[in-house]
Amino acid sequence: MNLEEKVISTDSIYQGVIIDVERQTVELPNGESAFREVVHHSGAVGVLTITDDNKIVLVRQWRAPIAKETLEIPAGKLDDRDHADKAHAVIRELNEEVRVKPGYLEEITHFYSSVGFSDEEMTLYVASDLESVTDELPRDDGEFLNLETYTLDEAKALIKRGEIEDAKTIMAIWYFELMQK
Repeated sequence: MNLEEKVISTDSIYQGVIIDVERQTVELPNGESAFREVVHHSGAVGVLTITDDNKIVLVRQWRAPIAKETLEIPAGKLDDRDHADKAHAVIRELNEEVRVKPGYLEEITHFYSSVGFSDEEMTLYVASDLESVTDELPRDDGEFLNLETYTLDEAKALIKRGEIEDAKTIMAIWYFELMQK
């Protein structure tokens, strides 16, 4: 059975700085119609940042959607400054958030953060051989964060205790564990 749903029409619900939301009318594989609410996102990058002493850099910040602080890998959305260059976005985010530039940068994988309602595609990188930046880029308006570093064992313990709940961060830590083997 072909599972493809055909979009019959779309209605814009909201256009924002970070997301756009639309309601789609779709034709289902059985010929019936249904509605889908879709969040469109420009895409994002996340970076497993490894220090010279083999620790992971995490960012502690407030996240309004869940109304609490989180511990996450450095990350950010793609925007016009990046000209569709994801590696540029990683270098920019590392400067803005961690104040470093990577001597080594490699793409690990990409994934969709929540395919049930959003088209946000996250590309995950690993960065090491870090140097302090000489020209700091400004942080995003309203962005307040604390930097923390953890060993692999400490990060795994934070996951186990529920202190790291962010999916991209958990995936990055598990990748870091695989790198050690």
